[in-house]
Amino acid sequence: QVQLVESGGGLVQAGDSLRLSCAASGRTVSTYARGWFRQAPGKEREFVAAISWNGGNTYYADSVKGRFTISRDNVKNTVYLQMNSLKPEDTAVYYCAQWMNHGVGFAPTEYDYWGQGTQVTVSS
Repeated sequence: QVQLVESGGGLVQAGDSLRLSCAASGRTVSTYARGWFRQAPGKEREFVAAISWNGGNTYYADSVKGRFTISRDNVKNTVYLQMNSLKPEDTAVYYCAQWMNHGVGFAPTEYDYWGQGTQVTVSS
C-alpha cells in the first residue's frame, strides 16, 4: 500500500503562486513516476503534470505549460508542483497520484494510488 498526502493548497489571487507538496509513505515509490491531476466542479478529473522516477522527464498539460513546474525529492519521497501566474480557471481540487509501472501515464485510470486532494482557489 502507498499513502499520499497533499498539502499547500489555498485561496490566492490571479497572478499569485502556490507550491503543492505530495508526500508518500508505505511501499517504495522512488522508482516510479508520480503525477498531479485536478478536478473542477462539474468537470472530469484531468491530467496536470507528471514526473519520471528520477526527475529526468517531466510532462505537462498544455493549459499549464510554462506556468507550472513539477519536481521531486526522492530522499523525502515528496513530489512538488510549483504553480505560478495562477488563473481563475486553475481553480480545482488538486490530486497527487502514484504510478506503479514502467514509464508514465496520463489518464487517471492508469494510476494506482491517490491522495485526498487539496483545494486551490484562484480569485480574479
